[in-house]
Amino acid sequence: MATAIVNARVFDGERVLGEPTVVIDGGTISSVGEQAPAGADTVDARGATLLPGLIDAHVHTGEQALALALRFGVTTELEMQGTNTGNNRAHITGNDAMADVRSSGMGITPPGGHPSELIPKDFNPREHSEKAGDRKLRGEPPLMPFSTTPEEAVAFIPRLVAGGSDYIKFMIDDGSVEGHPGLPMLDQATLNAGVAEAHRHGMLTVAHALTVDATRMAIEAGIDGLAHLFMDRPHTGEIIDLIARAGMFVVPCVVLNASMMGITGAEFAADPRVSSRLDQAWLETLRSSFDRYPQGEIDDVLASVKALHDAGVDILTGTDASIPVPFLGGLAHGASVHHELRYLVQAGLTPTEALRSATATTARRFGLDDRGRIAPGLRADLLLVDGDPTVTIADTLNTRAVWRRGTRLAAPQRAPHPAG
Repeated sequence: MATAIVNARVFDGERVLGEPTVVIDGGTISSVGEQAPAGADTVDARGATLLPGLIDAHVHTGEQALALALRFGVTTELEMQGTNTGNNRAHITGNDAMADVRSSGMGITPPGGHPSELIPKDFNPREHSEKAGDRKLRGEPPLMPFSTTPEEAVAFIPRLVAGGSDYIKFMIDDGSVEGHPGLPMLDQATLNAGVAEAHRHGMLTVAHALTVDATRMAIEAGIDGLAHLFMDRPHTGEIIDLIARAGMFVVPCVVLNASMMGITGAEFAADPRVSSRLDQAWLETLRSSFDRYPQGEIDDVLASVKALHDAGVDILTGTDASIPVPFLGGLAHGASVHHELRYLVQAGLTPTEALRSATATTARRFGLDDRGRIAPGLRADLLLVDGDPTVTIADTLNTRAVWRRGTRLAAPQRAPHPAG
């Protein structure tokens, strides 16, 4: 049976359309602004805003995390290091109780390079994932594309493509921000060769780069997008201009940079619209922080976001949420997307611009042509919230309903709005 959502203010991923009727039929949007078909199930959304399902452009995820993300209206997560490649996710693609996912597979990095320094030697992420209820990885173990030479990087690209990677990630990190200076790092020649080979295979490329110098390396190599924003120094007009002229997108992950600087998510977690949807492990994690770079200045990061946006650089919403352990704290799947949207508005984007960064802009830059907007023929990935987040960005947390491929989430989470 078709579903007609009526009387909602509709933000289509780019702009507010007014209050057109949106009809869902099967897993897609069948019409916008036309009369509802006879017999359609009607959802009266008066006083609410209908948005495309949100997209988190930087996560490390699993089945339980994807289910958590969906509770917060995040209908797609883009994995930037993990195993949810095209060959491994059929059980996710067909399950409307969790967010959809795309993945880089494992990032190209030298042996002993980032992210090895972040994980305690006695910590087993696979065991942690299985305890959380995720399925064991089927088939071959994940390809670990450790590279120290251009030839090695080039050789790994077709193997990553064959393994179902949706895009290719390169780690450019000497460990200085994480408190491990001197970490093995890709050199420029290896990076250049790997990126060129990825482009020859028609693959989008992204880079982990937390410093200005690493960002310069990514620009020289021709990387398509930055999965982080540098935090080691204030921006200059030159670096902003270089990024803009290169046509790169940037996923600033301000929530991650804040966490690296020791800023916890405790205040955000105190919002009952957040805390009511998280279990104790995730609450403890959100209230914690990475705390690896306390000398950093969050105001510098926010100023860099604003400068990039003013220069016409596409800003994408991402969080770097991973697993619920305090040493990777300050972040939680789904919830932190809403926190990041607030940071983007704090940096100077309008609420509408911030919403674009979590919907249409991310879909366009990652070639997700079937989502990120509310238009006929696209996936019915939708988020209905009370209020008007195009004016007050915090209203994104006022969840009334979530649909994934036209299937309404069985237990909508409508936590009370905080007092005041």
